[in-house]
Amino acid sequence: MLILQRKATQSLVINGNIHITIQEITADKVKIAIDAPREISIVRSELLEAASANKEATNVPQGDLSSISSSLSALSKLTKKE
Repeated sequence: MLILQRKATQSLVINGNIHITIQEITADKVKIAIDAPREISIVRSELLEAASANKEATNVPQGDLSSISSSLSALSKLTKKE
């Protein structure tokens, strides 16, 4: 990991085509501007973590789905008899 110190309005260049500029510094925030080619994906890390957690939550084992399907089918048959 490379750690750099920058002041407001200073910038850095990555790989010759990604420009990062420090726009504003306040007590607890830093506003940055990123100028990069469209094919470069730029995503906040907390969004990646949330997407990963959502993906993990949707990974339900197939056996569980079969069990739920059987239970719903049995419940449906009971409801129709009444």
